[in-house]
Amino acid sequence: MDPRDTPGRPVASPHPSLSRLDVVAIIVGLVIGAGIFKAPAIVAANVGSEWSLLAVWAIGGAVSLAGALCYAELASAYPSAGGEYHFLTRAYGRRVAFLFAWSRLAILQTGSIALLAFVLGDYLAQLAPLDGYGAALYAAVSVIALTGLNIIGLRTSTTLQNVMTVVTLAGLLFVVVAGLGHAPVQAPSSEPVPASGDAAFGLAMVFVLLTFGGWNESAYVSAELRDVRRNMVRVLVTSLGVITLVYLLVNVAYLNVLGLEGMRGSEVVTADVMRYAAGDLGAGLVSALIAVAVAASINVSILTGARTNYAMANDFPLLGFLAGWSGTANAPKNALLVQGAIALALVAVGATARSGFETMVSYVSPIFWFFFLLATVSLFVLRRREPRHPRPFRVPFYPFTPLLFTLTCAYMLYSSLAYTGFGALLGVAVLGMGVPLLYFVNRAPSGDSAAASGDKEVPHAIGTRAAVRAGNPARPRG
Repeated sequence: MDPRDTPGRPVASPHPSLSRLDVVAIIVGLVIGAGIFKAPAIVAANVGSEWSLLAVWAIGGAVSLAGALCYAELASAYPSAGGEYHFLTRAYGRRVAFLFAWSRLAILQTGSIALLAFVLGDYLAQLAPLDGYGAALYAAVSVIALTGLNIIGLRTSTTLQNVMTVVTLAGLLFVVVAGLGHAPVQAPSSEPVPASGDAAFGLAMVFVLLTFGGWNESAYVSAELRDVRRNMVRVLVTSLGVITLVYLLVNVAYLNVLGLEGMRGSEVVTADVMRYAAGDLGAGLVSALIAVAVAASINVSILTGARTNYAMANDFPLLGFLAGWSGTANAPKNALLVQGAIALALVAVGATARSGFETMVSYVSPIFWFFFLLATVSLFVLRRREPRHPRPFRVPFYPFTPLLFTLTCAYMLYSSLAYTGFGALLGVAVLGMGVPLLYFVNRAPSGDSAAASGDKEVPHAIGTRAAVRAGNPARPRG
């Protein structure tokens, strides 16, 4: 038995055990998932030239880097297993932070896990077909298996993550080499060239930034990164540099084989490139590659999502059953189990409804960008409220860098509400369900009168229950 699990000793909590390579693998494995295999054709349909195609991917990397620099300051100054939940609590109080944690539990993380599980199930069903609900069965098994690996322990999960990330990058390198080495083919007929303009550019950026999404998950392992105050910015810059380079090279390979017209007319652009370059065997290898990449994204989504629920449970006694942390596994076992159960329920719904990728994106996107916007603004709030708090890393060109990313988040929030339908409304409705739940958890008995009344607290590495008020001159507010 690990001494951290021994009765009578202090309650187990996250401890630094991840190297920079581990966290880089987590971020790269999460970001390079299904998006790069689906989005390039949609992006190509909304740009006017090959150069503009590459430009929007480069812009996506630059915008993501601006956001990552903001998160590097927040995560190095306030390392926590709660990640954005921790930042929102410090900046806005426990009510806003609770609604964020509720959204991750009910919408953001579990919805993403279920969506990715169906993508994985679709590709596994192509490699090894099953009758009936084959894709749904594969999806359910993947959620169960990867949740189980995270329950076994952080080291097991991150070791698997490192391996899957290496396989993913090696496979994409193979696609790049095969694509660049193949002579261009005659482009199939496609839709007419779209009219240029703000709408086309905006739609292209929606899918580009969707494909870059996930780097912010690094905040949820900040409490477990060794020497976080020095390593967090290195991890984020390295990860986004690798991701941007990979995305540019992959799109260059796509263009070399199919051209812009061919990309616009392709439903499975990566498989089409490999079919030209290496025949049906190459297309099969791509399906296996995509399965590994998506599995890596599911694994790290499970790893980071449960940590928000763990941090929330430390603040709200009614949800205390989520607060169990295993020192042996260095993982929040109860939070992992609950998250897995909700994701499985969404898989069951998807097995009957099969509403599709775009519906799930519309369900998640408005909530995602709303809280992304609040987290970025929290940088301004905390700089003003806690000017003396140690900040090992400060975002360069402040306030212009965070302002640029704040405006981007606001634009993406507008787009995700303006260009989606029922899915977005459903996501907003589910978020609203957190309001009455917040009323009940705030009324639960608590040994901390300030917490019970909704006063603002300064979270520590695992939540805000044992808050450290020193250094925070702000007046408590709800």
